[in-house]
Amino acid sequence: MLLNIIVIGVIVLAAVGSVLVITKYTNLIPINTIETSGMAKMSNETVINLPLPKFKVGKLTVEEAIAYRRSIREYVSKPITLVQLSQLLWAAQGITNTRHGFRAAPSAGATYPLEVYVVVRDGGVEGLPAGIYRYDPYTHSLRLIRKGDYSLELYRASLEQPWVKDAAVNIVITAIYERTTGRYGDRGVRYVHIEVGHVGQNIYLEATNFGLGTVAVGAFYDDEVGKILGVGPDEHPLYIMPVGVPERQYRVSEEEIQEFILRNRGG
Repeated sequence: MLLNIIVIGVIVLAAVGSVLVITKYTNLIPINTIETSGMAKMSNETVINLPLPKFKVGKLTVEEAIAYRRSIREYVSKPITLVQLSQLLWAAQGITNTRHGFRAAPSAGATYPLEVYVVVRDGGVEGLPAGIYRYDPYTHSLRLIRKGDYSLELYRASLEQPWVKDAAVNIVITAIYERTTGRYGDRGVRYVHIEVGHVGQNIYLEATNFGLGTVAVGAFYDDEVGKILGVGPDEHPLYIMPVGVPERQYRVSEEEIQEFILRNRGG
């Protein structure tokens, strides 16, 4: 039997029914959660708990990830894992401070104007059905927004850039500007755009760490992408980041970089 639970700070109210959660950091949303261990099952569930974030899951140092990072647009037809998707989303907007709820990317005044969605194609993620999901950083979970494969619709809304269609998943980042402009006025628009750049680089580095490829896409029809996601008029798409298994990976050696610098110094 499910309990109808309302949590406000440390106050808990319960009754029979569906589950509702209010916290300091999240909106009121219906939740019917399932636990996953690298696999996700879908029936009537609307929320999927992702594998918990881990600090040491890749093989690269920070410096190597920075050196190997490139915009990669060609992907092979292979899925990514649920663990990889989990880590990408945590790198984008996951919680890194448990006292204040601060996230992986800096935000002006901790206003956090960004929302993160994942458009999963058929067979794009091992064990995860195709659909459009919204990421909740506080529970590190995905909420199903729409069932089905919308990669073709997103491809068309993105000026038919083939990497959008070919990617295993597309991470779409939107902004609700009022969260930041409400505090900082018009200057807040700049802060929002700075913040989405931070998030994009985090996704780049974590993808590189896993041997995956991604590219930041800014060319798309805003209204069409918004319709696909089902967002309201106050929420604006800023980035689409296709992610997939690359046809080839970029590598450069420490010696190559050092030699390049010395040549430019005239040494």
